[in-house]
Formats: sequence, C-alpha cells, structure tokens
Amino acid sequence: MNAPGEQTAPSNRWTVADLLTFARFPLAVAFILMPSAAWRIGILCVAGATDLVDGWAARRWGSSRLGVFLDPVADKVFAAVAFGVVLVDGALEFWEIVAVLARDIVATVGFLITVARRKPVSIPARISGKIVTFCQLLTLLAFLVESPWLRPMAWVTGVAALYAIADYTYGRHEARAL
Repeated sequence: MNAPGEQTAPSNRWTVADLLTFARFPLAVAFILMPSAAWRIGILCVAGATDLVDGWAARRWGSSRLGVFLDPVADKVFAAVAFGVVLVDGALEFWEIVAVLARDIVATVGFLITVARRKPVSIPARISGKIVTFCQLLTLLAFLVESPWLRPMAWVTGVAALYAIADYTYGRHEARAL
C-alpha cells in the first residue's frame, strides 16, 4: 500500500479510480437524455464528484494505463456534451461556448498533435485546470437553475480557460509518455 499522497505507477488492471472516471461517459449520455433540470443537476453533481474523487483514488490506490488516458477524455467528453445541451437550448452563443471550452479544445488539439507525431504524452493536472473545471461546473449549474449569472459566469470561465492555456503552455510541468 502507498503512503497517503504517494502516486503509484500505472498498471494494466482497472482500479477504483478508473471506474469512477469511466462513470462520466454514461453520465454524459444521461445529461442529454434527461429533460428535467433537477435530474441534470444531480448528474452534474455526480460527474463533479467522480472527477474530484477519481484523482484522490488514483493517488491512493493507483490507476491503470488506460485510466491515465481516460481521465482527461472523460472530462472533455462530459464538458462537450453538457455545453452542447446549453448551445442547443440557446442559452449561450456559439462563441461563448467556445470560450468556456477553450482549455479543453486546445488540450485536445495538443494531444492529437502528440499522437500524430507518435509521442503521446500526459500532462499532470495543474491548479489552473482545476479552476477552469470548477468554473465550467458553476456555469452549467447557472444554466440549469436559469440564473441571470449564466453569461457572466461563462465569461469568467473563458478568462480562466485563457489563463490555464497560458499556464500549461508556459508553466513548468512534467509530461509523461503514455
């Protein structure tokens, strides 16, 4: 067993962290299918909780090689699907959705470039990315409760996304080969 906070090397077996991560895929589908804001709020809370707890579980008990790859994919899929619902509803303009998802879009393009070069890497999470994720969750919550703060929250999230892009681009981090 690892000491608290100590990270283990990824293995080939699925772990609790991987299962929590994987749960965000069906939650994304459920977010589309549930017409009720109350149900969507519940789904949003569960998705946010799995995102929070899977990192802790991975540090505590480890994750699989697939889990290291799936975690950011699950995050981006859930965000894209949820903000797709916002876009279809017409609550935010297309360019506002792009701003809210800017960090995710840039990270996806960057990852695809590394795959095309046959040198895929995983960039460890940073606080700036956590802030964007938190702001995205608040923006979705503002949408679901029909808050007048939806548009200002989207702008705040867009600014946080730009900060995260700069932080990941110019900040010091250690990429890990996948």
